[in-house]
Amino acid sequence: MVTYTGEVEPGGSPDVRELDALTITKLAVDEKMSNNCYLLRCKHTGDQVLVDAAAEPERLLPLVGDAGLTTVITTHQHWDHHRALADVVGATGAEVVAGAPDAAAITEQTGVPVGRELRQGDTVAVGDCTLEVIAIAGHTPGSVALLYDDPAGHPHLFTGDSLFPGGVGNTFGDEAAFVQLIDEVETKVFQRLPDATWFYPGHGNDSTIGAERPHLAEWRARGW
Repeated sequence: MVTYTGEVEPGGSPDVRELDALTITKLAVDEKMSNNCYLLRCKHTGDQVLVDAAAEPERLLPLVGDAGLTTVITTHQHWDHHRALADVVGATGAEVVAGAPDAAAITEQTGVPVGRELRQGDTVAVGDCTLEVIAIAGHTPGSVALLYDDPAGHPHLFTGDSLFPGGVGNTFGDEAAFVQLIDEVETKVFQRLPDATWFYPGHGNDSTIGAERPHLAEWRARGW
């Protein structure tokens, strides 16, 4: 049995994780930015949702295949997370959803309307599975994380660029934005979710809440 690691490289093969009700496929795109895209498929209905159409539609669309795509979730407004959005939506007709404060910027940059603006506590369906929206401001005003609380296992969290192994996302020297980001990550993620929670960031390798929890005070003290 092949074990999921989440270690993928641009141009390389995707990594696939099989949960009881949901399949998670992780693909890295763009040699320079190395963005992660996540295709989620409900095993019961076959419905699929893509987290971040970051780049390389010529690789994303074959991943989607003939099953189609119901939704594209754009985790935040930064250009490197939605370069393939227009092509993917044009080919699949999928609805675009994004955090409300980032929605207008995403449409302005891509020309693609955001069909639904997400707020804290909203949900996004993946067939019979449910993703809960956790709004985490700081990296951008409208960044969102998506929580799948697996009834048959531990939680899974798609964090965009708000949380990585080793720290929170870049706030570009803005001290107030950093404080906002680390406060929200601490209260909405670390204070709520168990150590076994596996999280999937917008770039690079995955980690768990338990592995990162001991370092929160260190991150806050260093200011990034």
